[in-house]
Amino acid sequence: MSREQENNKVTLSGELVSNFEFIHEVYGEGFYTAMLESERLSGTKDAIPIMVSERIVDVEADWIGRFVKVSGQFRSYNKNENGRMHLELSVFVREFEETEFEHGEPGSGNDENRISLDGYICKPPIYRKTPLGREIADILLAVNRIYGKSDYIPCIAWGRNARFVSGLEVGTRLQIEGRIQSREYQKRISDDEFETRTVYEVSVSRLEVAENE
Repeated sequence: MSREQENNKVTLSGELVSNFEFIHEVYGEGFYTAMLESERLSGTKDAIPIMVSERIVDVEADWIGRFVKVSGQFRSYNKNENGRMHLELSVFVREFEETEFEHGEPGSGNDENRISLDGYICKPPIYRKTPLGREIADILLAVNRIYGKSDYIPCIAWGRNARFVSGLEVGTRLQIEGRIQSREYQKRISDDEFETRTVYEVSVSRLEVAENE
């Protein structure tokens, strides 16, 4: 496995809730996107975009309601939206297989959702407390790709991990394990108009500082 694949690894399983839609072509190879729902132990379902090549899946088939397992990388892309750059995230799939698993009762834990990242803090972490006193820290992690590219992955740490990371400097190398989660928020469009949007981030279960290379 290449260094690029080692520093950004994702395994997801769950139900496809959309069919594949074409997004772009690279050197004659078409890439498509669909939404995969992965259930947490609490029963909450994260709807996560996946991107796949037409060479590894039948993108013309009806996939809605079918259960799959994928592995790959969590990647970021800059999208121009009304003159402003917007960060979009999706799982770039390298392996794709249909499974027989189905969502069970809440807490059954049938669905996998694991990610490990090895990257560098590229903005000062933002530490805060919720109204109920829960500690949170937002981290933006730059994970190197080949050809001089990087993926910028929003991560969120809790409790003592939040306290620990809040004191780290930009450029610190972090190794993180966690899960990908989706979260909706209201974006103000005008004085009396809001739009519901979805963001994706890594909920951190474990992190440690590594030596810079």
